[in-house]
Amino acid sequence: MVAEQPIDGPLAEFFQLVPTAATPRRADKSVGGVIPARALRYCEALTSASAFGWYVFLPITFKVVWDGHDMLWTHEGVDEWLPLTRDAVQYPGFSEVFDQAAPPDIRGFAPPFLGPSIQPGGLQIWTGCIARTAPGWSLLVRGVANLSQSLSYQMMEGIVETDSWFGPLFNNIRILKTDIPIEFRSDVPFLQVQPVKKDVYRDKFLQNFAVKELGELSSENWEAFRRTVVAPNIAADRKRGQYAVSVRKQAAHGGIQSAMAK
Repeated sequence: MVAEQPIDGPLAEFFQLVPTAATPRRADKSVGGVIPARALRYCEALTSASAFGWYVFLPITFKVVWDGHDMLWTHEGVDEWLPLTRDAVQYPGFSEVFDQAAPPDIRGFAPPFLGPSIQPGGLQIWTGCIARTAPGWSLLVRGVANLSQSLSYQMMEGIVETDSWFGPLFNNIRILKTDIPIEFRSDVPFLQVQPVKKDVYRDKFLQNFAVKELGELSSENWEAFRRTVVAPNIAADRKRGQYAVSVRKQAAHGGIQSAMAK
């Protein structure tokens, strides 16, 4: 088997254009302590999903309210609601800072912070960040895994080919409830971005699957089911978290092989 070529440099780079107290960081198995201790210990599937990728935060805490037609917003340090029209708004004071740092021909092109969509209740929110990935890698942009989301809005998901597209890392939401102020906090992760190889979401790859019925299970399938489901349930000294133990052993073994290959 041909060894996979190492990545030259970071898998992902984050450029935090708008200053924030919470810069992008590795996602957390416990989701900041939200995951119960029992699940953290025994449910490797859940913790692996939670830790897959990086958290991206918002630079400021702000609120949005939508009445079904018009949208208003406010943020820390402001005592009034401001109209949010088709003309997107900037992070407070960011346009001036951007123009001072940018080359002359790029001045005036600071990415917008909030931009209402033409779709009712749609809103685009920029994290103040730009991301770049290694060649052949993209980012799946989504809400935080295993963190309960607000019932007042829906987070959209998208795959961005950040190895070639160097633009603002944003997400789209759809507001579901009207006449209720919705708060977006700067101390809670807004996005979880996850690295994905381009090849794995191409049609050629995803069309390669099969669906079988109960009667088509092979003897190997039944033996695998016996090991996974039956044996642990009839064992006299059944130990919890066997899947977690197995996955961790495989991960450790893979790490040893990788080190030996070097």
